[in-house]
Amino acid sequence: MDERSQQPQVDPVIVEWVQRALQGDQDAFAELVYTYQDAVFNLCYRILYDRGEAEDAAQEAFLRAFMNLSRYDPRRSFKTWLLTIASNYCIDRLRRRRMQQVSIDDDPLPALTLSDDDPEPEDEVEQHEQSAALQELLNQLPSDYRAAVVLRYWYDYSYTEIAGILETTESAIKSRLFRARQMLADSVDEKTASALMPLMEK
Repeated sequence: MDERSQQPQVDPVIVEWVQRALQGDQDAFAELVYTYQDAVFNLCYRILYDRGEAEDAAQEAFLRAFMNLSRYDPRRSFKTWLLTIASNYCIDRLRRRRMQQVSIDDDPLPALTLSDDDPEPEDEVEQHEQSAALQELLNQLPSDYRAAVVLRYWYDYSYTEIAGILETTESAIKSRLFRARQMLADSVDEKTASALMPLMEK
């Protein structure tokens, strides 16, 4: 199916919760938080690569959503609208601290695991090292490029959806992803490139 024809699904239950929240129903907004808190936190974490910052960013995203709930268009996916708020906040946060170090002691992201099978001890160490290396590579990308890569290759969003979330055009997203792949390819050795290849070819 052509990505241009893909439209996010609008859940009538979610729209009802939004309407109730606008009328002062705090429980309805709590339902929205409960429904999307994992998605928002995971997005923030994968962009920021810091759990404490990701928690703060997720809380800020929900606060901003609550303060601007009257601006939500019920014809649009609430999740997409919410992730727009979260990603833009994370990008701004990254721009304020350009120098970020990724600790190899952090838990590797599940999406970066190279095998679904239970690894041998030596394989597990190698996977951990490769995951840390991939995190460091992504950390070198400009913030808007990194957000596009995370949304495309970890969340599997279409170009149309990413353009909506990052408030730009499909052609700009395709350009960012192409340049990001080039930058990643230019930054790795042959061993790391082989691990990164499935991501770069998608």
